[in-house]
Amino acid sequence: MTYAIHPIVVGTKVFDKGMMTYQHDYGREYTIPIYSWYIQGGDKNIIIDTGEMHPIQSEAREKAIQGSIFTFEQGLARFGLTPEDIDVVIHTHLHNDHCENDSKCTNAVFYCHSRELETVHNPHPLDYRYLEDFIEDIEENGQIQTVVDGQEILPDIRVMHTPVHTEGGLTVWIQTKHGLAAITGFCVIEENFFPPPQIRGLEMEVIPPGTVVNTYHAYDIMQRVKEQADILIPLHEPKFASVEQIP
Repeated sequence: MTYAIHPIVVGTKVFDKGMMTYQHDYGREYTIPIYSWYIQGGDKNIIIDTGEMHPIQSEAREKAIQGSIFTFEQGLARFGLTPEDIDVVIHTHLHNDHCENDSKCTNAVFYCHSRELETVHNPHPLDYRYLEDFIEDIEENGQIQTVVDGQEILPDIRVMHTPVHTEGGLTVWIQTKHGLAAITGFCVIEENFFPPPQIRGLEMEVIPPGTVVNTYHAYDIMQRVKEQADILIPLHEPKFASVEQIP
């Protein structure tokens, strides 16, 4: 079975670019899109992450990412869907900007790594991006299932435990008509995988994210993902904001 991947921008963040590129490009303002990815194919309505509940929809933000910003409902409506129509949600991780709309998907089964579920309830002070309020409803409703490394969620959709940005990060591998796509389980842009010449000159093949669990492990995990993917989809790469479908 093959799938098509549809990026839906459901939020943005404006911050120092060094938040994305470890030890590189600090002091430069940078805007990233926050995506919910609609996976089309098969008999299930599948999304990866649910994004922000109240995204800033401004001309300046849209100009910065060169694409439109939608509410969760608006984004799904482009495909004739409502949140109640979603059958499966796979979470790359549970930082709040990736799960704020979870409670709207009342009929969905949610998949995440057990370490991520533990952390959202008891985060380290450095992990201020977790907010358990956004998953309490689905947890109380018994909608969450935890997964293990390599588990196949649906035919030709599996997850890989990639603790790069968070302890329970999951990279989602999806079979498409043009090969195996990887939606990274960590917050990076394309430059993290394809560094500029001045970084490659330091013999660095990838740049870990600015927020990282273990920099050395992150580097090695990113290398493995890069090598295995036919289609590499960094979780916050701006160029996908203007793309209707991958591949």
